[in-house]
Formats: sequence, structure tokens, C-alpha cells
Amino acid sequence: MLHIFCPHCHEYREEDEFHYRGQAHIVRPKDPEALTDEEWGSYLFFRKNPKGIHHELWYHVTGCRQFFNVTRDTVTYKIHESYKVGEQPAVKSEGDVA
Repeated sequence: MLHIFCPHCHEYREEDEFHYRGQAHIVRPKDPEALTDEEWGSYLFFRKNPKGIHHELWYHVTGCRQFFNVTRDTVTYKIHESYKVGEQPAVKSEGDVA
């Protein structure tokens, strides 16, 4: 079982208290009306599924009910960091732009 640090509660809690919500740092298109159906479909449905370091969005369901990001290794399940939405990760993944 994972023990996840909530940056809002400032506590490590068991994974059962959280829900995984998908890839973190997804930028919404500025003008969705201008997108083609293919571009809109790509934004809605296509996400990275890397082997290695990945930034994820989590929700603290039974605690503070806040969203936050986690940097986790998908091979080892090791959590490198937790940080609030809007903050930048300290640990970079291969796909991050410097």
C-alpha cells in the first residue's frame, strides 16, 4: 500500500484515502471552439502512460477534499514528491520541458 503525503493536511495517509485523477499539468486549450474534432479528442482522451517518472493528479477524498500533484515512478511505485496544484515539480520526468 502506498503512503501518500498530502501537502494540504501535511500528513502521510494511506492510499485508500485518495483517488487517482489522471495525468497532472494538462493545459486546457485557450480557444476550444477553434479546435478540430481530432484536436479536441486528443485533448480529452489521450494521456501519457510512461514507464518511469510521471506527474499525477490525486484527490484527498476522505481528508481535506483537495486536489494535489504527486511525482511517482510507475515502475517502482516510489513517490518522489507531493505538491499543490499550480506549483511546479522539483523532480522532472523525461517529457518535461526545461
